[in-house]
Amino acid sequence: MAIREIREKGDEILYMVCKPVKNFDKKLGILLDDMYETMKSKDGVGLAAPQVGILKRAVVIDVGDGKIELVNPQIISSSGTQIGNEGCLSVPGVYGEVERPNEVTVRAQNRNGEFFEISGKELLARAFCHELEHLEGKLFLDRVIRFEEN
Repeated sequence: MAIREIREKGDEILYMVCKPVKNFDKKLGILLDDMYETMKSKDGVGLAAPQVGILKRAVVIDVGDGKIELVNPQIISSSGTQIGNEGCLSVPGVYGEVERPNEVTVRAQNRNGEFFEISGKELLARAFCHELEHLEGKLFLDRVIRFEEN
C-alpha cells in the first residue's frame, strides 16, 4: 500500500466525470487499498478515485465504523434532510454548511464485482453524497450554504 498525492481544487481531473470500473482485478484492489491508506493518513472520512488522479468510479469511506468500498456506486434512495459542516481533502482548510439527505441507500459493487446495497444515516449519508459527487466532477463548494469563518 502507498499514500498517493491528493489532487486539489483547480486540478482539472476533479471536474471530470469518472468512467465505470470494468476490470475487477489486482490493480483495482491496490487502488482501493492505497485510497484508504491515503484517506486515513489525512484524517479524512472519505476519498474518491479522482482525488488521487484516477478517473474511475471508486470510493472509500470510513466514518468510524470501518472501511466501506464502493465501486460503480449509485444512490438508489434518499430521504429527509440535514444541514451540517463539510470539508474536503481536495479543498484543504475550507469548511461550510451543506444540506444533504439524512438517509441514503447506495447500490454498488465490491472489489470483486459483486453487487450489494448499503444504507446510512447522518454522517454516513453525508459521506455517501459527498464522495459520489466527486465521481460526477463536482466539489462540495457548489453546495455550501454558508462558509465557516476562520
